[in-house]
Amino acid sequence: MSNTRSRSTPRQMHLALYLSEVGSQLGAWRHPLAGNTAPLDWRFYKDMAQKAERACLDMIFLADKLSVDDVYGGDFAASVSSRALPQHAEPLSVMASLVGATSQIGLAATVSATYSQPYTTARMLATIDHLSGGRVGWNVVTSVSDGEARNYGQAEHLGHDPRYDKAQEFVALVKKLWDSWEDNWLIRDQASGIYGDASKVHRVDHNGAWFKVRGPLNVPRPPQGHPVQIQAGVSSNFERTALEQAEVIFAVQPTLEKARDFYARFKQQLETVGRSANSLKVLPGIVPIVGHTRQDALDLQRELNEKLLPQAALSFMSASMNHDLAQYELHAPVPDIAARITGSKGRFQAVLKKAQDEKLTLAQLGVWYAQSLSFFAPLGTAEEVAEQLITWFEARACDGFVVLPAIMPLGANDFLEKVVPLLQQRGAFRKAYPGTTLRDTLGLQIPPNQFAAAAPEEAPLAI
Repeated sequence: MSNTRSRSTPRQMHLALYLSEVGSQLGAWRHPLAGNTAPLDWRFYKDMAQKAERACLDMIFLADKLSVDDVYGGDFAASVSSRALPQHAEPLSVMASLVGATSQIGLAATVSATYSQPYTTARMLATIDHLSGGRVGWNVVTSVSDGEARNYGQAEHLGHDPRYDKAQEFVALVKKLWDSWEDNWLIRDQASGIYGDASKVHRVDHNGAWFKVRGPLNVPRPPQGHPVQIQAGVSSNFERTALEQAEVIFAVQPTLEKARDFYARFKQQLETVGRSANSLKVLPGIVPIVGHTRQDALDLQRELNEKLLPQAALSFMSASMNHDLAQYELHAPVPDIAARITGSKGRFQAVLKKAQDEKLTLAQLGVWYAQSLSFFAPLGTAEEVAEQLITWFEARACDGFVVLPAIMPLGANDFLEKVVPLLQQRGAFRKAYPGTTLRDTLGLQIPPNQFAAAAPEEAPLAI
């Protein structure tokens, strides 16, 4: 099922909840109001998913990392001792576990194109999409650190250009595997003994620079055709691949002006590659702090910031940059290391420029970054936060937001129970799901099957 909104339907924002046990502010777990969720407690994930579904959010979103951060100081001590997100649940497993606990909300999981196999990825995502009735999204990343590389038998992480080249081939191959079954393959003729039409099932016979796969997939095409593709990043390579492939962008845009410029430029570029502006949704991340009064929100922000340890952020940043920040003096100005970043380049080049412009010490940069991970951080009463989001949305700076609560579960509960109803009252956000699939919710079309038009006419064979 594909949902196409009429031109008279008012534009409404899309919202995703970034699911994290500890919150996005790297010291929030130390605050008295923080939850005390045991690692990988399924009841936490179920509760958050069901609350997000009651609020009609588009999807829940789970990030991933394939190692415990161990770049800072050449060890994982700072990451584990400061709880700088040292554990990452395997996201496809979590999303599969939530299929039966939810019925309408999208389930988005992160997949590394650098360290995953296309056949296994295609099979797992297709399976979850079938089981969920078409509610799966996949966030394709290239991973960032040497720590991850060493867990997969490599001495170091691939360079920036090669890993994006590999990711492009990976995504194209996964989609080709999904398309290896045409939608009308099933016959189920008991009298003749023919179950399926073998002419509607195709080998992919892929022999590329990075992968060699014969196919076909052993799972029929997913209900959405392809699960919704999400991409996150800010580099030029990211933009190139996102323009060609992505359907949702998880963006890092800290200010309204930058977000509006990025949105206008990206939507215009879509048309130059033959895609409609509505075929891709731009969702910047936000780290909201909501209070009963504005002063309450300011007090909570101050209290959270007082709990921050520079090493927590510097450990996280080192792994994301793939560059050890422990080698520099903590209270000295941040050195010019932009050219040495081999991990998340586009994002941290902007972070380092801020440090240079404002003459921050490494410790000061760490504390600043740990507050919001360089995302937009709306603050105030529920009414004030809702107004800020509507301002961004109406200014055409985004199509909605990925919500990364600063403190869990308090931040998620405040947003879902206080901010979302105000957005709904203003007509900026839906009050009910428009269909049954994630594509329906996002207003995205089912992609055509690349084999269907070219498939030769053959007599049906038994499967």
